[in-house]
This record gives sequence, C-alpha cells and structure tokens, in this order.
Amino acid sequence: MRRKIYQKLLNWKSSNLRKPLILQGARQVGKTYIVNVFGKNEYANVVYCNFEQDQRLKDYFDVLEPVSIIKRISNYKKQEILKENTLIIFDEIQSCPQALTSLKYFNEEANEYHIIATGSLLGVAVNRQSTSFPVGKVDFLTMYPMDFEEFLWAYGDKYAYLVEEIRSAYESFTPLDKISHDEAMELYRNYLFVGGMPEVVEEFTKINSYDLVQSKQKDILEAYFNDMSKYNKTTEIPKTRLVFKNISTQLAKENKKFQYKCLKSGARASIYEDAVEWVCLSGIAKQLYRLNKVSLPLEANKDISDFKFYMNDVGLCCASQNVIAQDIIFDDNDFEFKGGLTENYVHNQLILNGATPYYWKSKSDAEVDFIVRIDGDIIPIEVKSSENTRSKSLQFFMKTYPAKYAIRVSAKNFGFENNIKSIPLYAVFCLEF
Repeated sequence: MRRKIYQKLLNWKSSNLRKPLILQGARQVGKTYIVNVFGKNEYANVVYCNFEQDQRLKDYFDVLEPVSIIKRISNYKKQEILKENTLIIFDEIQSCPQALTSLKYFNEEANEYHIIATGSLLGVAVNRQSTSFPVGKVDFLTMYPMDFEEFLWAYGDKYAYLVEEIRSAYESFTPLDKISHDEAMELYRNYLFVGGMPEVVEEFTKINSYDLVQSKQKDILEAYFNDMSKYNKTTEIPKTRLVFKNISTQLAKENKKFQYKCLKSGARASIYEDAVEWVCLSGIAKQLYRLNKVSLPLEANKDISDFKFYMNDVGLCCASQNVIAQDIIFDDNDFEFKGGLTENYVHNQLILNGATPYYWKSKSDAEVDFIVRIDGDIIPIEVKSSENTRSKSLQFFMKTYPAKYAIRVSAKNFGFENNIKSIPLYAVFCLEF
C-alpha cells in the first residue's frame, strides 16, 4: 500500500548525515510492513529481527560491539550483511533495551550499516524503564494511520483523478464541480467510519464490508488494551483503560475539554496523570492544549492543565463508541458525536502534515478549534461537520487577534471570501506546514 512516509525513508537512506533510524508509531499503523517493503525495493537484501517474537536475538547484544553483533546476527539468520547494501530491521526494539543502546555504537563505530528500529511502545519503554537511550545518535520518524489521500490511493488508480482535482482546486481555491465534490464527500464519510489502519483499509477497499471493518477495529482496540496490561504497572492498568475509553466518550459532549471528573467520582489529575502519559507515549492518542494567550512562541503560552484528547484514528474512535456505518454514511445531522469526530479527523491530519496545533477559548466562551502556524503566520482554523458555517467565535478571534487570513473546514466547497479560506473536509490533507 502506498504510504507518504516512503519518501522520507528514501531521504534518510541518501542523507550524508544518516544515523540509525527509529521509526515510531502506534501498533498496527504499518511500520513493519513499510520498512520491509522499503528494504526489499531499495537494498540488496533485508535482515529482519523481531525481538518480541524471537527471544534468542537478545543474547547477541550482551556485548555492544557492532562488528560482533553483525557477525552473530548474520550467522544466526544465515544471511550475509553487506555494508550500505543490507537493511537491518530491529522490530519491536523496546523488548530488547540492549539493542536500543547498541544504536549509539553503530552510529559511532559502524555507521556504514543501515539500521531501522521500530517500536510500537518505544516511548513507554524509554520513559518507564531504566533504558539507556542513544541521545543524539539516532534519527527519528513517526508513522501515523493512513490519511484521506492515502485512503484514496488504496483504491489503486480508481480515484487518482479525484486526488488531482482536489489538489488543483486547493491551489487555485476554485470549487470542484458538484459531481466530484459530492463523490469526495461520500468517500470522506466512508473514511470517517473506516479510518486509516492499513489492514482495515485494505479489507474495506477489497470487500466493502462495514461489518468486517468494525470487527477488525475491535481487534485492534483489544490489542491496545492488552498492551496496557502487558507494558504497564499493575496499579495503572485500570486507570489507563479508563482514560482511553473516555477519550471518545468525552468527544461526544458539547464541552470537549477532557475532564478528569468525568472518569469517575473523585477523579483528579494527580491520580490519572500517569495513565494519560501512557496513552500519549504509546501513540494511540494525543493531547491538544489550550492557549492562555495568542502570542509567540505558542508553545510557551499553552495551559498544560487544559486540553482536549483525540484518538490516533477516527475509525477506532467510531468503533470505541459502537457507532454504526449508517450514522456516518447517511450524514445524519442529529448524530451528536459527529462534531467531535470531525475535530478528531482534522486534528490527526494537521499532526500528520507536521503542524503543532493548539486551541483557543476566550473568557466569554468564544472558541476556535485549532491555532497553527503557516509560513510563520498564526492562523485560526474553524471546523464544521456540515455546510452550516455560521460562527461568531472565528469573527471574534479575527477582531481580537488580526490574522493574515483564517481557514474554515466544512462540508462546503472551496472558496475564499471575507479573508476566510474555505476548505472542504476531504481536502485537509492539502494543508502544508
């Protein structure tokens, strides 16, 4: 399946400053698949080591001398390891702390060997265990679920024309013809339900079964819950599960700020902050912080006690609330969860495109969904799940903090008037940061 991260892997391979690469991301986003495809396409051979499945591999890292490690792995795998021409994959590296530490020595003493390490729970392992991390000796990439453009690519050439039309319309900010716009909106609604987990997308594009989609999504959610038990303190397991379950529940509320008091009676940040951290470090959810004031640097003005929580995949968000396909596909305006789900979708796309978003709320309760920087400018983004784009909050923000322009993401077609760029929901992937 075509993934945007492939080009970044090519850039890493050809860089004169290349170091061993750590590819991070939540479980099931396609890390193992893409690095193996990359190795097959771009190298003479691939030597694949999975530390979670093959416990014997750990014995080869009792000595952290790169040449010794290479010789041992080569003998064990019965494969020749060639300098510059073999891709060595250390999968689920969090299961072998010594292998993680060895990356430092590969960078310093044997950088001619190309190594990609992957880890679904690497952030948890590094922060929760006494693991020696090779600071400054590795490169990083983060992989996310498939975005809407990749979702269209998964159909092969079927929607190639539509991707081109969307990008062309975005560049000129001229509306798509009605047939193309309606088709893109229908596919977007499918994406909201299916999400971007590669296995789920692949099955859906082949079979077009919503029941199969939800079955596979439930399996992924169960795998996440199993990870919470396997890679967590015993006392934190029920807290972590409760926090994760509440992310989508609280998105369904009018006030989407994450509230600890909604977890259970007497819940406080001090009790659940470790569980929140685990969920974030695992990559299965991400926080969006409120800005105390809109001034540079934005990071210095965020309120770490005030945040919204979004899941890493909108399809899993639907599955966690037992949403049925008809709720999304038929665009029922009475479906209250649609607003939070739409925000989750836009947030994920902003993150994937490289943005660091925040949200803003005034003392008078005016609220703007996302504040980002584009070409150095502070830009407000308002999100609407339908064609109803009336909002006093964006107007209030523009009067309070004059911006170069604003962006409104909604079901409406492309347009630009009153200093507001109108971007259809299906075209958020065009935004660049």
